[in-house]
Amino acid sequence: MPTTFTFSSDVSQIDRDLAHHWLSDQSYWAQGRTRATQDAAIDASRNYCILDADGRQVAYARVVTDGVTFAWLCDVFVDEAARGHGLGKMLVEGIIDDLQNASTVKRIVLATSTADGLYARYGFAESPGPNRYMIKPMERN
Repeated sequence: MPTTFTFSSDVSQIDRDLAHHWLSDQSYWAQGRTRATQDAAIDASRNYCILDADGRQVAYARVVTDGVTFAWLCDVFVDEAARGHGLGKMLVEGIIDDLQNASTVKRIVLATSTADGLYARYGFAESPGPNRYMIKPMERN
């Protein structure tokens, strides 16, 4: 495993095939997502990746944002073979830095069922008070 990794916010460096494979086949939240849906999500979001010394993508994430007040961090994925090298930390740090430098976003939200500890290191916490996260599934014909 290469020891040098590079964070990138350049969408042209995203390996769309690999990101789609990871999310639609290996994630717990996007099982079965179509390639067309993934491409549309990439095109409508800020995208981030980590590349190894050989230029191979080893991690991916995207942020849905208005660029002014709100950002939703989602689709965070580190290649199973590359885990244990701090890439999740590198990805989250890079995204936070990018959003602080490139926008006036006031808050970043996310949902996770497995990585609370990682995100807590960077100041993410459960929403306080009586606020509740609410979801409305959209029905399609």
